Amino acid sequence: MADISAMKDIRGDDDAQLAAMGHKAELKRNFSLLSMLGLAFAILNSWTALSASLSLSLPSGGPVGVVWGLFTAGVCNLCIASSLAEFLSAYPTAGGQYHWVAVSWERWMPILSWITGWANVSGWLALTATGGLLGSQLILGIISLMNPTYESQRWHQFLIYTGYNIFAFIINAFMNNGLPYFTKGAFVWSLTGFAVVSITLLACSSPNYNSGEFVFAKFINETGWPDGVSWLLGLLQGGLGLTGFDGVAHMIEEIPNPSVLGPRIMIGCVVIGTVTGSIFLIVLLFVAGDIYNVINSAAGCLLQIFKDATNNNAGSICLLMFPLVCILFAATSIMATSSRMIYAFARDGGLPASSYFCKVHPKLNVPLNALYLTLASVTIFGLIFLGSSRQAFPQFWHNRSRAWLTNLSSAFNAIISSSVVMLDIAYGFPIAVNCLRGRNMLPERSFVLPNTLGWIANLVSLAYISLTTVLFLFPPELPVTGSNMNYCVAAFGIILIISTFQWIVDGRKNFTGPRVDVDVIAGVIEVPTHTETAESHAKGDGK
Repeated sequence: MADISAMKDIRGDDDAQLAAMGHKAELKRNFSLLSMLGLAFAILNSWTALSASLSLSLPSGGPVGVVWGLFTAGVCNLCIASSLAEFLSAYPTAGGQYHWVAVSWERWMPILSWITGWANVSGWLALTATGGLLGSQLILGIISLMNPTYESQRWHQFLIYTGYNIFAFIINAFMNNGLPYFTKGAFVWSLTGFAVVSITLLACSSPNYNSGEFVFAKFINETGWPDGVSWLLGLLQGGLGLTGFDGVAHMIEEIPNPSVLGPRIMIGCVVIGTVTGSIFLIVLLFVAGDIYNVINSAAGCLLQIFKDATNNNAGSICLLMFPLVCILFAATSIMATSSRMIYAFARDGGLPASSYFCKVHPKLNVPLNALYLTLASVTIFGLIFLGSSRQAFPQFWHNRSRAWLTNLSSAFNAIISSSVVMLDIAYGFPIAVNCLRGRNMLPERSFVLPNTLGWIANLVSLAYISLTTVLFLFPPELPVTGSNMNYCVAAFGIILIISTFQWIVDGRKNFTGPRVDVDVIAGVIEVPTHTETAESHAKGDGK
């Protein structure tokens, strides 16, 4: 890595600080604090993602799993975000975690950086697929609500899923300059929707609410697992709703003053997501009515709760427009972040055809090739789902009342599990290395956890990551069949095979970890002065 002392001398100069870590600034810093917070919150999309994925936790813990599972996931993810915020303050680079493990022992740094980078890239690609998948399920739920005789076909969902992803690609590829405004709008829309939907549901349901005992103490287990394991598996919902906060790290080269603002945004989006998600889920449980009817609804849990609360199909669909648009914002923001992660890892030679995927389009000013790879990958995920035969999923075709559960226990559960597990692995490596090295390897930085609090946050993070990484590979219910198996294990194996092959063929010879651009460090390529950087930031402040 670059000389840390050089970084201390140029802390106020964003591009020079990046140069001291070995990279030229190729992306415009056109995000402000609010627009980047909007992007980070759109990625987490907590209240929407948590409510749209109720089918993960209601059969696996019921209201107890929903409320207290989110509380547990919130505390643990806040510890992870705080732990990683220290790294982000010290090394504000789009590489994020694979760059941060460079504080490890020199001998082990390349392989640790390689594993972390592949886990992070894979996790973000899987997370990108969740946006279109959630959105397509909600839209099919609307059709099912309005047409009870409608029989969902996999290609119906694939087309909607693809539409979400193409929309996200177009915004990212051709409207990059407007992306900060887009993410600001996402932040305002999400918070407005949270307030409007919550108030409307409470008003329409009054005074027919479920009891407080039901909301905070009712336990349901329809999984076949022991109660304790069932509740732990329900943590996947909270993991989905709060994961992806490292998105700010992978977009950090597009924000001014990254060492200071980056940690604030990373921690802030987890706090906002946990608070809004908790309130919204509690509201949903108070107005849910018959919870077993909700769990078994062909329209999906969220839309069924809206229908029971408003007693009106049109009103339910109007309320659903808020989370539907939120998911569109989320799909766009996640694709932007995924492309930056691919771009950063390719910049250091971590991927096949790295020289192709690390290019920034000179006119569009985006890593267009990385966007192509992201779109292609999520399309392949969709094709795999589309290719699933009726024989593999007979329950879907012969029992429509359980159709959504079958979907979730196969493709949906696998993609969500893959994204959460892969991202957690990428979160865990730098934190573990930092702990093993006594928490004294990070340089002087703006954000520092007090030593005792830092150790607590780090150890809680590692315990949570270790537990959930194993649990989220479990099938969601017993007995295990072809339709409810957790195919995350298969996805994990495929990634392991590809990354291992690439390491043997290329990585072990040529990959040395985060790459230092000698020309930049030596001054052969001019680094912008602090004044020039400030003038550049001033032009983007209005975004």
